[in-house]
Amino acid sequence: MADSSAQDKNLPASQRKLDKAREEGQVCRSRDLGHFAAVAGGAALISALGPQLSALLKDALGRSLRFDRTGALGHDAMTEQLTAWTTTLLWVVVPFGAALMAIAILASLSLGGWAWTAKPFGPKFAFLNPIAGLGRVFSKQQSIDALKASTLALVIGTIGAFYLRGHLESFTGVLALPLPAAIHSSASTLVGGIGLVLLALALFAAIDVPLQKRLHGEKLKMSHQEVKQENKELEGNAEVKGKVRARMREMTKRRMMAAVPKADLVVMNPTHYAVALKYDENAMAAPRVVAKGADLLALRIRDLATGSNVPVLEAPVLARALYAHAELDREIPAALFAAVAQVLAYVYQLRAAMQGKVPMPGALPALDVPAGLDPHAA
Repeated sequence: MADSSAQDKNLPASQRKLDKAREEGQVCRSRDLGHFAAVAGGAALISALGPQLSALLKDALGRSLRFDRTGALGHDAMTEQLTAWTTTLLWVVVPFGAALMAIAILASLSLGGWAWTAKPFGPKFAFLNPIAGLGRVFSKQQSIDALKASTLALVIGTIGAFYLRGHLESFTGVLALPLPAAIHSSASTLVGGIGLVLLALALFAAIDVPLQKRLHGEKLKMSHQEVKQENKELEGNAEVKGKVRARMREMTKRRMMAAVPKADLVVMNPTHYAVALKYDENAMAAPRVVAKGADLLALRIRDLATGSNVPVLEAPVLARALYAHAELDREIPAALFAAVAQVLAYVYQLRAAMQGKVPMPGALPALDVPAGLDPHAA
């Protein structure tokens, strides 16, 4: 039988697998979106800051061409000029590059979000396998990326070639113009070319973003066996869970049986149900169920109560109602307060009579149990 890796993975990735992939650095990214954002941001910055940058560079060039006899004969004149030019260019290039980097990062985060992990930097010895490496080189993802990059280069190269051919006279005429006019003319001519390049990049980004989302989803698709295994890991093994539940039931049963000798009375039906009650008016607002059981467990509760001199009363309707509606280690429902109070009063009177303090009471009076709480009546 083939393992899960050989099965058809046609089920969408679960949220758990998506989160695990994000922890490993596998998030959706679009290079074309980053290219478009960087070029568009650079063009916008140049357009907005062009006059200021031009004035700064013009001033730096003017200062570098102005010198006197002392400066010309000085041995460190060239060093000072280079230092001044380097400082000026750094003030221009570093903020511009930082802005482009921030724009590219924001464009990347807008698609896949932030994923901070060091796992991609860890050693992956599986990459040393040449056969597996050939499979990755000729994979669907790599083929699409290579075709897309080749098409983008061809489109941008074609745009550039046709644009330069159409504006060749404008570029050659720049040589006859003064430097400020030449810079202005070249910038005006390049604006149109950059606009065409931006349109091409925007088109490729619009195609690449949904394409990358689809490829990322297909890469993380799961097989039926993987889904079953994940559900098994999340919910736990059924056999282990069954043993845990059985262990918890056994512990609960032991705790109940240990509480029966301390109960005030046990109500039975007469053999099918047994509910042990305890009431402490100083610590409890209402009587509390300390043990309950059916059939064999009910008989064990009865025998243990009899051996511990705990009164056992046969009240079938009340026993059924308590067993069905009262929770273990919880106070009894408010609707049964009156009936339980009657039973407790009867037990207290019976104890007093056994001590010779009061006459022996008669039969247990009819209990005030609402008909809707008796499961047999329903």
